[in-house]
Amino acid sequence: MLDNAARELVKATVPVLQQHGVTLTRHFYARMFAHHPELMPVFNQTSQKTGSQQQALAMAVLAYAEHIDHPEVLLPVLKLIANKHVSLGIRAEHYAIVGKHLLASIKEVLGDAASDALIDAWAAAYTQLADILIAQEQQLYQHAVNQEGGWSGWRSFIVEKKVKESDEITSFYLKPRDGGKVPLYAAGQYISVKLPVPSMEMTQTRQYSLSAAPGKATLRISVKNERGTTSRPRGVVSSLLHDSVEEGNLIDVAPPMGDYYLHEDRDTPVVLISAGVGITPHWAMLERLIETRSPRQILLIHACRHGGVHGFKQQLQQWRQAPIASCALNTIVYYENPRDSDRLASDYDRSGRLQLDEIASSHLPPDADYYLCGPVAFMQEQIGNLKRLGIDPLKIYSEAFGSGGVVA
Repeated sequence: MLDNAARELVKATVPVLQQHGVTLTRHFYARMFAHHPELMPVFNQTSQKTGSQQQALAMAVLAYAEHIDHPEVLLPVLKLIANKHVSLGIRAEHYAIVGKHLLASIKEVLGDAASDALIDAWAAAYTQLADILIAQEQQLYQHAVNQEGGWSGWRSFIVEKKVKESDEITSFYLKPRDGGKVPLYAAGQYISVKLPVPSMEMTQTRQYSLSAAPGKATLRISVKNERGTTSRPRGVVSSLLHDSVEEGNLIDVAPPMGDYYLHEDRDTPVVLISAGVGITPHWAMLERLIETRSPRQILLIHACRHGGVHGFKQQLQQWRQAPIASCALNTIVYYENPRDSDRLASDYDRSGRLQLDEIASSHLPPDADYYLCGPVAFMQEQIGNLKRLGIDPLKIYSEAFGSGGVVA
């Protein structure tokens, strides 16, 4: 535990972190990569270029300083970070490297304001944080290895099948090259895949939700081809998967991780709310509920631009037309801008943007578990709407793709 003097010194840096946190983290990453270029493939270089990774780290450092008296408040966030670290292959020895360059960056960015006492206080604070994360990550690594079909680190998989799910989303069925089994995982979790990126002359790692229920011989991910816009760069790895990876190719895969998953230890209703490719973890949850013949009431609410980008549309249409006898499944699909061809189909229920208040009285039970996945702005809006509708925040779960998290 930190002594009072160290905690007070760390808390005293909060105003500085609020104003200059991103400057500090930008300096930190540049410094660490200059001394350890071998670590660059571990980090998302697209997020580095856009600054989202620096922003996410700055917010994490600030949150730790603000809660230094009661770091247990951050345990849910640390759980998320630990899962991400294990999925990237972060090990205990990496913390010494990060700590060295973080402390040096504090001193270099703050200059004379960074006294020896302040650096010592942050060194003690960092050690405390590192010890918490290392312990959590060791448990995750141990669990990944001990279960049947489990492993630690990277394992080579064959792309057994590649299936187009929509104009933007393609599924990849991954089978272990060694002929072994794949582990059971919690529906909603993700895997990391690692690919060589010729344009960067390095490998890059990305996380993709598993889009099928556990218990299969393969792992399935369903990836959106991020083509990019004027405000968002093209997805480096997603475009490689779509354009260059074919059936029979090999991909390195890390074991399933993630703290966003279907809670199966209850009988409350389940409401799955997604937008765009955010349907992928929910599809695994939905399949799991159907395959286990769950008696729980299930509502799938999905929003997308139009029928051309509606992932898993054909399977959902089959379920809508021939209801599953063993499950109480209801669906509500929103198309924001239906095409003329969509108007002739029965693939959606409402046009325009998702409006929870217009379906609340008849479809949103107060005792349900609510799962949200999609763009951060979408989730922030819907979480806020659910809270205003009286849903207990403790029954709302969310998953954010990319750096950072969801705050609403």
